Amino acid sequence: MFKRPSALSRPSVHASTSKAARATIQGPHKEYKKWTKPRLPKDLTGPSTPDMKEMGRTATRNCARTHVRPPGDSTNADEVRFQRVSVSGIHVTGVPLEDLIRSAQLLLQALTYRQRYMNQSNQYFSPMVDNYLRNQKRRETYSSIKLQLSDYDETNAINMDSTLADQYMHLTTCSSDELVMPMKVSPQVSDARMTMSNIKNPDALRGATESYEELPAISKILSIDPWSVPHPSDTHYVCQWENGVMVIYRNPLDVEAHTPLPYQAISFQEFATDLANLQSMICDGPLKSFCYRRLSYLSSKFKMHVLLNELHELALQKAVPHRDFYNVKKVDTHIHAASCMNQKHLLRFIKRTLRTQADEVVALREGMPVTLRNVFEDMCLDAYDLNVDILDVHADRNTFLRFDKFNSKYNPIGESRLREVFLKTDNYMNGKYFASIIKEVMGDLKESRYTYAEPRISIYCKRFNEWSKLASWALKNDVHSPHVRWLVQVPRLYDIYRYKKLIKNFQEFLTNLFEPLFLVSVDPSSDPDLHKFLSHVIGFDSVDDESKPENTMLPADMKTPDQWDDEENPPYAYYLYYMYANISVLNQIRKDQGLNTFTLRPHCGEAGPAVHMSVAFLLAENISHGLVLRKVPVLQYMYYLAQIFIAMSPLSNNSLFLRYHRNPLPEYFSRGLRVTLSTDDPLQFHYTKEPLMEEYSIAAQAWKLSSCDMCELARNSVIMSGFPHEMKQHWLGEEYLQEGPEGNDITHTNVPDVRISFRHETLIDELENLFRAPL
Repeated sequence: MFKRPSALSRPSVHASTSKAARATIQGPHKEYKKWTKPRLPKDLTGPSTPDMKEMGRTATRNCARTHVRPPGDSTNADEVRFQRVSVSGIHVTGVPLEDLIRSAQLLLQALTYRQRYMNQSNQYFSPMVDNYLRNQKRRETYSSIKLQLSDYDETNAINMDSTLADQYMHLTTCSSDELVMPMKVSPQVSDARMTMSNIKNPDALRGATESYEELPAISKILSIDPWSVPHPSDTHYVCQWENGVMVIYRNPLDVEAHTPLPYQAISFQEFATDLANLQSMICDGPLKSFCYRRLSYLSSKFKMHVLLNELHELALQKAVPHRDFYNVKKVDTHIHAASCMNQKHLLRFIKRTLRTQADEVVALREGMPVTLRNVFEDMCLDAYDLNVDILDVHADRNTFLRFDKFNSKYNPIGESRLREVFLKTDNYMNGKYFASIIKEVMGDLKESRYTYAEPRISIYCKRFNEWSKLASWALKNDVHSPHVRWLVQVPRLYDIYRYKKLIKNFQEFLTNLFEPLFLVSVDPSSDPDLHKFLSHVIGFDSVDDESKPENTMLPADMKTPDQWDDEENPPYAYYLYYMYANISVLNQIRKDQGLNTFTLRPHCGEAGPAVHMSVAFLLAENISHGLVLRKVPVLQYMYYLAQIFIAMSPLSNNSLFLRYHRNPLPEYFSRGLRVTLSTDDPLQFHYTKEPLMEEYSIAAQAWKLSSCDMCELARNSVIMSGFPHEMKQHWLGEEYLQEGPEGNDITHTNVPDVRISFRHETLIDELENLFRAPL
C-alpha cells in the first residue's frame, strides 16, 4: 500500500491503480469486458425488464463507478474510479514561496476583473471559479504582505516571518487521491443560451436550473412556430447616447433631471485602468515563470493520464449502446453565413439558377434593369463553362499571410457583382438567392441530424435601417432552422466608411449598430419583424484583419465616439469596449422585459498583438481562434483558470496565418483549455458536404486524437453554443450544468466520467494552489 508522504518529505508522484485497471493493462485489449461487466440490480436482470435503454444506462453508470477500492483511492464513495496521478509534499508548485504568493494574488485579481465584467453584462462566468472567489473574500488576509504591480525586483523579496514560512511548509496541493467532497455550486448559465425558454417562459431568466422536472419534450420545443414570440408592452423609456453608451431614462422629465434608470455599464476609464493592470501582469517576470511551469505540468499530467487510463476510457465508451462519435451532437461554433457552403455547392446553385432564372432582373445599371443572363454575358460565360476552377473561391498557398487576397476569394470568378447577387441579403432582389442557398445548407444540416451551426451574418453599420432589412429578409424568406442560431458580425471598417463620407464619426457607427436594438427592446411593436428575428440571435462578433497595425495604447482620456471624426480606424480595444458596454445595457433591459440576451464572441488572437487577448479576457464570453495565446503563457493560464471557450479552426489558420502542424489546438486541449473545432469558411477551406466532420477527421489523423478526445471536443462545442437550455439538456443530459462528472451523461455525450473527472479534479488542484496560498 502507498503511504501518505509527510509534510516535510520530498515531492512525490504516485498512481493509484484499481484491480480492473491492472488486469486490463496486463492483458489484451479484448478484455475490456472486465471493465464494463454490468452490475445490474436484481429487478433489472429478469427477462421481463421492459426498458432496455434504461438498463443499458444503468449498466454503464455502474461500470463507470466500480466499487473496487484499491489503495490510494479517495474515500468518497461517489467518486469515479480511475488511475490518478497526484503530487504532494512541499513546494508542489515548483517555485519559491514569494513567487507563489505574488503570482496567486495577481491571478486572483485578474479572475476578479473578469467576474465583474461578466456579471455586469449578464454573460457566463464559471460557477466554480465564482464560488472560489466569493469564498476568497471571506478569507483572512495577511497584512504584512504588500504586493505592487510594478516591475518585480528580487532584492525586494517579500519578508515572511517564521510562522508564515512554517505554515507554508505544511501546505500540500489538493491532490486527486485526497480530493475534498465536490463543491456545491449553483449552476449558472448565460441568458443568451435560453432563447426558446424565454419565448414561452420568461421566468427562465431568473434561474435556468431551479428545477429539471417537467421539462417540455424536445419535439414540443422544435414544433414551436419560430416566429411566434411574446410582445411585451411599450415601456415608454427614453434612450439617449452619452459618451458612446446608451443611457435609459424612464420619461422625458427624468432626462431633464438627469436621473437615469439603473441600467449601467462599466465606464471606459475603469476599463482602460483594468486593461493596463492586466497588461502589467503579463509582463511580470515571476508570474510568467509560474504560469509557464503550471502549463508545462498540465501538459505532462494529461500525457500521464492518457498512458494510465486510455484503455479504461475506451472500454467505457464501448459499453455504451448506440452512442459513438458520429451520433453525438456537434455544433459549428464559428462559421460565416456568406461562406457556409462548399465551392461545389455554390457552383451547382449558380449553374442551376442561371439555367432556370436567367431572365430575372438582378440589378440596375444606370437606371436600366440587368438580368442574370446579362451579368454572365458581360463576362463571356454561360452555365456550361462554369467549374470550380473558374469560380476561384478556394484559398491556396497564395493567401498565406495575405488577408487581402483571402477577402477577394469571397467574389466568385473575381467579380464583386456575383457576390452582390448571390451572397448578399441587401440587394436589388432583397437577398432572394442568398436565402435559397442558406436554406439548402440548413437542409443539409437537418439531413445530417447531429450537426448544428451558428453562422455569422453581417451588419455593416453604414445605415440606420440595416437591422430592419436583415429582419425582413429572414422573415419574408422564412430563413430559420432548429439547427441554426445566428450571430451578428460587425466588420471593423469605420475608416473606410469615414473616407467615403458614409458616416460622420464613430458615434454614428454605434448608433446604426445599437439604436434599433434599444428601440425595439423598449417597444417591440416599433419593429415586429426585428423583434421576432432577435429571438434567433445569440450574440455579436467583431471581425476584420487583426494583423493591421494599430495603436495599442488606450489612455483613459481617449476621444469619445462623438469626437472620433477623423479617418483613422479606432483600435481593437476601443471597438470591443463600446460593443461590450452597449450589450451590457441592452441585456439588462431585455432581461427585465423577459427577452433573450446576447453575448460577445469576437474573433480574437488570430494574429496581431497580445493585448487583443487581454481585451477579450475582460469583455468576451468566449472567442474564436486564440492562436496568440501560445506566445503568452500568463494569458493562456488565465484563460484556463477562467475556463473560457475557444473556437479554433486549424484548416482556416493553415491557409492564412499558421501551418497546420504548428497549430496549438492539441497543446491547448491537453492542458485543459476549453477548445472546440469549427470550420470558419467552408467555401474557402473545405471540400465535402459535411465540413465540420471534415475538420474533425483531419484533426484526428494529424494529431492522433482518440475517440474520447473527439467526443470531448464535441461536448465542448455544445456547451459553448448559444442553443436553448432545453435542447442542451436533451443533447448532453439533464444535469449538464453541474461541474465535474455529475454534469456528464455518457449515454448522451459518449465522454466517460473518467475524462470529465480528470479535467475537473485537475482544475480544482490548480485553483487550490492559488486560493490556499498564504496571501
